[in-house]
Amino acid sequence: MAEPLIFERSVSGRRGYRLPPSDVLAMGQAEAIPDDQVRTEPPRLPEVAEIDAIRHYTRLSQLNFSVDTHCYPLGSCTMKYNPKLNDRIAALPNFASLHPLQPTSQVQGVLQLLYELDQLLSAITGMAAFTLQPAAGAQGELTGLKIIAAYHRRKRSIRSTMLIPDSAHGTNPASAAISGFTVEKLRSGPDGLVDLHELKSKLTPDVAALMLTNPNTLGLFERNIKTIAALLHERDALLYMDGANMNALLGIARPGEMGVDILQLNLHKTFSTPHGGGGPGAGPVGVGKKLEAFLPVPRVRKTGKRFAWDERSRATIGRVHGFYGNVGVLIRAYAYIRTLGCEGLMRASEAAIINANYLKAKLEPTFPVPFNDHCMHEFVVTVKALKAHGITAMDVAKRLLDYGFYAPTVYFPLIVDEALMIEPTETESQETLDRFAEALLSIAQEATTNPELVRGAPHRLAVHRLDEVRAAREPNLRWTPEHRQSVVHSR
Repeated sequence: MAEPLIFERSVSGRRGYRLPPSDVLAMGQAEAIPDDQVRTEPPRLPEVAEIDAIRHYTRLSQLNFSVDTHCYPLGSCTMKYNPKLNDRIAALPNFASLHPLQPTSQVQGVLQLLYELDQLLSAITGMAAFTLQPAAGAQGELTGLKIIAAYHRRKRSIRSTMLIPDSAHGTNPASAAISGFTVEKLRSGPDGLVDLHELKSKLTPDVAALMLTNPNTLGLFERNIKTIAALLHERDALLYMDGANMNALLGIARPGEMGVDILQLNLHKTFSTPHGGGGPGAGPVGVGKKLEAFLPVPRVRKTGKRFAWDERSRATIGRVHGFYGNVGVLIRAYAYIRTLGCEGLMRASEAAIINANYLKAKLEPTFPVPFNDHCMHEFVVTVKALKAHGITAMDVAKRLLDYGFYAPTVYFPLIVDEALMIEPTETESQETLDRFAEALLSIAQEATTNPELVRGAPHRLAVHRLDEVRAAREPNLRWTPEHRQSVVHSR
């Protein structure tokens, strides 16, 4: 049964609250509120009891897919289960009640945590130092690009071209363009990796850096990364690495030892923070020694046993976030790293790689893998063979919802036709992976025997297939009886 809208539960005169009588000296309306800001009619709000509101929104929450209730084999975004212990640690009163303007003498504990997190991330990745300010992966990209621009400006070198492989994350070109660079695309080779001949042909004196995702969005490790770094460094260009896929490398490989100059991490993907819907996030940026002076300020410094903010740096690009970023996310990441330790982090990445290759082996006879090699934490299949039956990647993704699985990333990377990008992460069991594979194989069978069933999916959710293009172009966030009727018709 569909859950009614909150407005349909409204009963005139019903209240979920009662305000106490005001003990403030009465003031005339004319003195308190200007006439042009006084309502002529009461606001159109639902009138419900507290229990009605609680039950309504609880039922709505139970319609959601979430990592706590469903498998999220998303691909690229590493939507893995995050231990609740880390949430509880971040919510401890001595963390949650802090104010960013408190004197440093009162916040030594959290300053020590931030200082040690910088050191831990540096040890894990092989970078010299990190800024923890960026509040998202995309802001981390922007920070890295600002550092690249500042580096070349300091050397009085004018460079405006940013090389980006066609297997990179989609935000890379956008971040580069926003930063004022001209984006030059590098085509992948037949193995899905950076084509060295293509790179050499486009490595002009105007190139500022290469933005490389490693492992790339095909789930493949760039085996030639040291050669790539050497080619760039010969021309005083920099190697930026998008570390959103770092979940595959923990304890196995360190970007700093590959020749990477700038590394952006996503703590909300790799290091245990729930994310989605725009936040929360954290996108720390690590740099090699020659770029450390360009990091944003303030940074946490340790003198003896005391910790303090340090604003000193002549080359800094300045602040990129108010105060010091999303500290609650940073606390969760610190707890995750300290809980797992070196061995635990490595086991997490090894399990993610094993899970991905296990799932790939079960699926590839039915769902071909265009760039078929030993994958890292994710892999990309194509469903283009099902187009003969009128079935697309979007249809397969929608039908998966009926089987109780959130859909993988679809239509990305663009170099794979009708792509499904699948990332099981390390937190899913073999039984869950088997059920997911069985669901996809069943959908492939349905596509040949009953394609209308797949094209009309989902069938078991509160709403059926919605007009996503219209919803994106004509968002309607106001409730009207007509809107209610349109929702009913989509069921």
